[in-house]
Amino acid sequence: MKKKTTMVQIQNLINNKKPGTVFTIRDFQDIGDGPSIRQCLKRLTDNGTIRRITPGIYDKPSFNHFLNENEAVDIYQTAKIIARTNSWTIAPSGNIALNLLGLSTQVSSRWIFVSDGPYKKYNIGANTIEFKHRANREITGMSEKTLLIIQALKALGKEQVTDAQLAKIQKNLTGNEAKKLLIESRNASAWIIEAIKKICGEMQCTK
Repeated sequence: MKKKTTMVQIQNLINNKKPGTVFTIRDFQDIGDGPSIRQCLKRLTDNGTIRRITPGIYDKPSFNHFLNENEAVDIYQTAKIIARTNSWTIAPSGNIALNLLGLSTQVSSRWIFVSDGPYKKYNIGANTIEFKHRANREITGMSEKTLLIIQALKALGKEQVTDAQLAKIQKNLTGNEAKKLLIESRNASAWIIEAIKKICGEMQCTK
């Protein structure tokens, strides 16, 4: 059987991705050499099959038929791909964390993440992604949901967090996520630990 060309293999992989998926050039490293892959991705970018977000990172556009245009790039997914490429652990912070948990409707073009990697800033269209370094003990080894909730609590603040907000956070958790949250947050600030106990207490980790 004749071996499929690099272009055909890449096209097949992209065709199988959901619209809106963000990916990196490294996802195709088993198919061929770097120059060939880059050439194929450039051709697919030129014909509109994919979009180049930032060097080495692309997405498969999701088309909005109502607006008759492509949807905006998924910034959160892009940040996670950048982190994965660099072997960083990250977590959304501030209003981004609150928005993702349904605690805020404020939309910002500045996406700030805490990270165990170095400080970095990326301009993605009209948006900015910033990675701010934090000590490894504050981030490394925690699940995505635990990190998100801790950052959301920090954004709310010890004196401002309400029982209604804690109840809303609880609705974002499964039983397994609650168990992880209790275990992984043991080294957090005392008030955050108490808030998390309130979040998970009524669940009895059975959701």
